[in-house]
Amino acid sequence: MDKIWNKMYEAAKEVFNARRISDYVTCGEVSAAVLSKSGRIYTGVCIDTCSTLGICAERNAIFNMITNGEQEIDKVICIMPDGKVGGAPCGACRELMVQLMPKTYGKIEIMMDFDSGRIMKMKDLCPEWWIG
Repeated sequence: MDKIWNKMYEAAKEVFNARRISDYVTCGEVSAAVLSKSGRIYTGVCIDTCSTLGICAERNAIFNMITNGEQEIDKVICIMPDGKVGGAPCGACRELMVQLMPKTYGKIEIMMDFDSGRIMKMKDLCPEWWIG
């Protein structure tokens, strides 16, 4: 497996830290790392609230990337609550990736299963997205 996936895993592992912030907010049950086209790794954690104002770890990492002046995603990896590494992003995360990169979103690589090295491209996860 590509060394960059290991670096991304380590970055996501560093921020993986489930905790309760208040009676209404938890965070860190899922963490993610996004590799931008420039080669920088950005991380994020999920933030869950009782009023649905939370955010997924992948979108949080993408927003971190955008905050730092970048907008093109190359790879995405996440650590799930059970410690499993990999999995398909939710619909909201997929939608953001498609809208950020409408002409090239299909090239984004998603780590589906770190242990087996299974990777999918967004074009396979979203073959007929509404943007086309």
